[in-house]
This record gives sequence, structure tokens and C-alpha cells, in this order.
Amino acid sequence: MPSPIETVAALIRDAKRIVVFTGAGISAESGIPTFRDPMTGIWAHHDPEKLETADAFRKDAALVWGWYMWRRAHVAGAVPNAAHLAIAQLARVREVTVVTQNIDDLHARAGSTDVIHLHGSLAQPKCFACHRTPAALPFENPVTSEGLRIEPPRCPRCNGKLRPGVVWFGENLPAAAWKRAVLAAKECDVLLSIGTSGVVFPAAEIPIVAHHAGACVVHINPAQVAQPSSREFCLIGRAAEHVPALVSLLGPADLPS
Repeated sequence: MPSPIETVAALIRDAKRIVVFTGAGISAESGIPTFRDPMTGIWAHHDPEKLETADAFRKDAALVWGWYMWRRAHVAGAVPNAAHLAIAQLARVREVTVVTQNIDDLHARAGSTDVIHLHGSLAQPKCFACHRTPAALPFENPVTSEGLRIEPPRCPRCNGKLRPGVVWFGENLPAAAWKRAVLAAKECDVLLSIGTSGVVFPAAEIPIVAHHAGACVVHINPAQVAQPSSREFCLIGRAAEHVPALVSLLGPADLPS
């Protein structure tokens, strides 16, 4: 009788289209704190929920921009882990679409090219006033000073303040990204849900959409996040261990030389 990981590897081997749906857990394995982790250092006494809103930016744009520059410093110092790299390797032999809730660039830096950012990206600021994304990014250095407040750059078109290009509390997901993600979920044969608790909606609907459309859904998480069934599977443990193991179980003919 095949082991759970051998069963999932067989599903991947037979799949034509795969969606990899990732959450904070995969980035945490590269050292990027999750939303639930306690704040440290100069930000230890601040509540992320009170910084990640449009109202917070209106009240103190420099504080919010400083918070996100501090987060960019963490991302800049992180490197893609074995799970990120294995996903990129899988995409060289299968049609893989990455749908991520993470606002970092670790999937792209690992080599994945078809990446949908449901919650935006730290690398793409936009104007708070006119909502345009500047052609030239205003980041001279991703590592900030020790100060909390950093005055945000100005929009080259309207002189409005630039804000992080991420989805804040109370905001809708980017319509184009959401449409692409739902379509990919409906058309995939297998969806790998990695490092996400499945409680942040509407993003958490993506595995549900795939399952309802007939796909097999595989959850890879340190904790049990779903009940296994005929088309839903759980691999309990670290993404950096399970994802490379899955890719290694593909036959030699399936993997790039």
C-alpha cells in the first residue's frame, strides 16, 4: 500500500495542470515572520492590524511606510527555501500556476514565473491618491534605518504619497489577480495548498473552488487543516521537507536534467 506522500506524488505525476496555493507558512520557513508571530525590536509595541489600513496611512503615513520598509528589509534578507525551489523545478515539467497570499518575492526569486499575488506585493508600491504604480520603483535601499517613521516617496504623476501595493484590511483583492486565480483553480487537476490555515477569506476559497471543480486538493501544513477524503489529502509537516520529497518521487523522465 502506497504511503500518503507516494499517493500524492502519483497524483502530481498524472496531472496536466497544477495550482500551488501558498500562505505565510512557506515564507516562515525562510525566516519571514507570519502575521500571527509577535512583533519584535522597535516594532514590538505596535499592532500590525492597526498599521495595515488606509485609515492608519491617512493618520500617519510615515509610520506605516516605515513599518513596510522594515518588512522589506526582512524579505531582502531572506532566501527561497527548498519548497520554493522545488515548486519552480516542478514548473519546468508541468503546467504550474502559483497563487500566493504572500507579499514577498520568494517564489519569483526561486524561479517561478507564473505567480499570482492575491494580496499584492511589497515590491510594487502605488499612489494613495491616483492608484497608479510608478514606472521607476522608489526604493534606494530595502534596509531601513532604526527610526520608526520614514516619509513615503511621492507619485511622479500627481505628487500624492506612495503607499505599499498590498491589500490592507477592509480592501478588496485585485480584481484581475482574483479572476486569474479562480480560473486556474477551476481548470487544475491538482491543487497543493501549502503553509496556509485556510481562514483568510476570500483567498481561502481558492482550494474550495478547485475541489468543487473536480480537482484533488493536497494540504501541506505543520498542523491538520482539513479532513482527508477521496479527493482531499493532508501531509503534516514542513513544506521544505514535503515539497522536495514529492518532486523527487517523480520519475527520472519527468524531471529536467
